[in-house]
Amino acid sequence: MATSESNFNEDIKKDFYIPTYILSEDASQSDDVKLPDVPTCPVLVFINSKSGGQLGGDLLNTYQSLLNKYQADPSYSCILTFQVFDLGKETPDSVLHILYLNLEKLKNNGDEFAAKLEERLRIIVAGGDGTAGWLLGVVSDLKLSQPPPIATVPLGTGNNLPFSFGWGKKNPGTDQNSVISFLKKVMDAKEMKIDSWHILMRMRAPKEGCCDPIAPLELPHSLHAFHRVSPSDDFNVEGCHTFRGGFWNYFSMGMDAQVSYAFHSERKMHPEKFKNQLVNQSTYARLGCTQGWFFASLVHPSSRNIAQLAKVKIMKKHGEWQDLDIPHSIRSIVCLNLPSFSGGLNPWGTPNSNKRRDRDLTPPFVDDGLIEVVGFRNAWHGMVLLAPNGHGTRLAQAHRIRFEFHKGAADHTFMRIDGEPWKQPLPVDDDTVVVEIVHLGQVKMLATHDCRSKSVHDPSSHVNHDCDDGDSDGEEEDSVVEEQRKFGAADTFKIPEEVDISHIS
Repeated sequence: MATSESNFNEDIKKDFYIPTYILSEDASQSDDVKLPDVPTCPVLVFINSKSGGQLGGDLLNTYQSLLNKYQADPSYSCILTFQVFDLGKETPDSVLHILYLNLEKLKNNGDEFAAKLEERLRIIVAGGDGTAGWLLGVVSDLKLSQPPPIATVPLGTGNNLPFSFGWGKKNPGTDQNSVISFLKKVMDAKEMKIDSWHILMRMRAPKEGCCDPIAPLELPHSLHAFHRVSPSDDFNVEGCHTFRGGFWNYFSMGMDAQVSYAFHSERKMHPEKFKNQLVNQSTYARLGCTQGWFFASLVHPSSRNIAQLAKVKIMKKHGEWQDLDIPHSIRSIVCLNLPSFSGGLNPWGTPNSNKRRDRDLTPPFVDDGLIEVVGFRNAWHGMVLLAPNGHGTRLAQAHRIRFEFHKGAADHTFMRIDGEPWKQPLPVDDDTVVVEIVHLGQVKMLATHDCRSKSVHDPSSHVNHDCDDGDSDGEEEDSVVEEQRKFGAADTFKIPEEVDISHIS
């Protein structure tokens, strides 16, 4: 039995372990902790211990028992004496900054082991889509010469990011066998590049309070105020604050975000009731009914429909801005990067050859520099996604999209970024609230070989899809300054102490 456990520990060490000297405070090479061979798949693990109720904490304990036990030397005081981190205690930007600083020092001293380890390094993040987005933002902003690919463990309610890349959408097992099984999948996973999207929002500065550098708590933690805007930039308006952030899955606005906001508000008031994924999902469905999403034509004023709220412009590739006509019945609009929304549904579907020819539409590739814009009238319209070949109202594919909100009949609307909703005030006088989304580079993800996300560079993705488009809904028809070209994740992208991390999905 002891021999079997010893072999098991050696396998874990050989495949996934990061030597202590690479993580230590002075990064000085020490033969007694150095391995004879570079690990096959060295991993750095970040876990939101408050995600998924008790599951986050249980998962943290299991990963730490497997990996951190090799680094229990009390002589090291640096946070990097371990390779499994609780995001409630350590921020990923501080961890990665120290790690890569150590790696650079070691490589400059001729340490080939450190150089090879950097090439093989992979990151695992366990939490909801908000937590995963946090890690993606940090890695993007650090501008690493060899950014590590990221695998996501589903611990949230929607889990669209993990589902898109083949990691499932149900909370995983937290026992040792489940964790080892996941680690082996990470070792066998393929790398995929996905598009990154930058969001800028300009609004009138609040009369009370300060929101620099962290946006008001009403806004998602991924949106941050900043003032270093170029004088010639359209967003440089006296008396206004500009917020910036990034997303990888979706931005949505309208009634779907309203339901999400109601869910998050209820969870914030009664966190003890949201300890189970199944309960969370049933609560979400209930709120969809009570918020009127299923009976929108009766309870939702037409003045809050998207076309009445905003003027929408798009830019296809790198061309001129053009107006986007939004049908007056559309109450929710989704700008989608990945083929997963609302827990795994695919609002865009796959246009057939006629749609691709007549409207210049393509399948939803995750690395083509285009974002899919889809509209919904109500929850019943959204239900068509459950049917084979179902999809929403395809409005456009664009490299850039801009929403301009002027004074109107509504004083607010609801918005959502990757699962994080907020109630957005709209102009009450002659001001304009502007939201602009622009393509900004790519990040590396880890994916299983049978995942649903497709690359434009993969020949197997370009097959005949003439039968895939059911038309089930009766289809209706610059550069940015460097300070803006950041997701706000590194250094400033830290969750304020007063924010309970369990409220990040």
